[in-house]
Amino acid sequence: MQPAPPDHVPLAQVARVLVTKFGHHGDVLLVSPVLSVLRRALPRAEIDALVYRETAPLLERHPAMARLFTIERGRDRPGRRARLAGEFALMRGLRERRHDLLVHLCEHWRGLTLALALRPAFAVTRQRDSHRALWRVGFTHFYPWPRGGPVRHTVETNLDALRRVGIVPEEADKRLVIVPSPDDEAHVERELVRRGLEQVAFVQLHPGSRWLFKTWNGARTAQVVLHLAQRGLAVAVTGAPDARERALVAQVLEALPAAARARVHDFTGTLTLPQLAALTARARLFLGVDSAPMHIAAAMRTPSVVLFGPSDERRYAPLVTPHRIVARRDDLPCAPCNKIRLPPAHCRGVTPACLEGLVADQLYVAARDLWHEAGRAGRHAAGTHA
Repeated sequence: MQPAPPDHVPLAQVARVLVTKFGHHGDVLLVSPVLSVLRRALPRAEIDALVYRETAPLLERHPAMARLFTIERGRDRPGRRARLAGEFALMRGLRERRHDLLVHLCEHWRGLTLALALRPAFAVTRQRDSHRALWRVGFTHFYPWPRGGPVRHTVETNLDALRRVGIVPEEADKRLVIVPSPDDEAHVERELVRRGLEQVAFVQLHPGSRWLFKTWNGARTAQVVLHLAQRGLAVAVTGAPDARERALVAQVLEALPAAARARVHDFTGTLTLPQLAALTARARLFLGVDSAPMHIAAAMRTPSVVLFGPSDERRYAPLVTPHRIVARRDDLPCAPCNKIRLPPAHCRGVTPACLEGLVADQLYVAARDLWHEAGRAGRHAAGTHA
């Protein structure tokens, strides 16, 4: 067992914990194991979290959660008066909780504001290269953040915050967690019945991502769907209500012949995130790109075939879940570049080379093999790299 650091937190003194994460949907779901570890290590403590309102559905039914606080992301903020009222209400609610430990899992400056305002006895966040003296005013512990060292999964680097204060995670704690409500389950069941899928083993295809730079074009995705449909498999296509993802799904469907399209069921823009999780749990296989729905599939233990391009599968691949990764790496020294928001100059305006070199057969073969292997093993096949 890993020894506790000499300045570890005396866990017996911790009655309430606040975990903060300000990020996108996938980033927040990758924090769910932190809550699981805290629940096991501190069975008598109450564990709260603070996230952006749009990401709250990913954590709101986590079994370790006592209270879930939310704030609006910058672009979603109301007018100044409403914003100030919301901030005062949030701080009042947080102060009433009297947290003993703050676990700040990002570099957002709000974490420092909270540490100074709430004054928990213990507060841990990432090491940082700039403004270190200022952050040391509010935080008692800092955990290492990998910059140029060995690449590790994001779940592991998040759990480093707990290791730093003396809490050692166990392997069983590292599974992502999202819990659909009974109403979510019932809604999906009704939809499956309506579409004739309630007794059918189907593939879930989620071709899109918030960052379209990580996605394939619709025509190539359609080739994979055609392979599946020609072998008699039903395909449930999912996507966000975002106009760009709708357009990508439309490209996929338009590229299919009528016979194949008849086996495709389009759920794009019709499901909440918990409902999406309920649907994913019913799928025999998930097929998609690096995205929040990929992490939802990992949480629901659905075997997954994932196409990775510019993002790094070593950081984001499905964890504790049967999977296959399809990626082009050996002949491209620039891949993975991880430049999601601003791709390299030679990739702007075109499909990145790390995606362009992949063909539909690679995804189909990986999907076919995992479909059969997971069926034999009851969803317990090991992850490999294709």
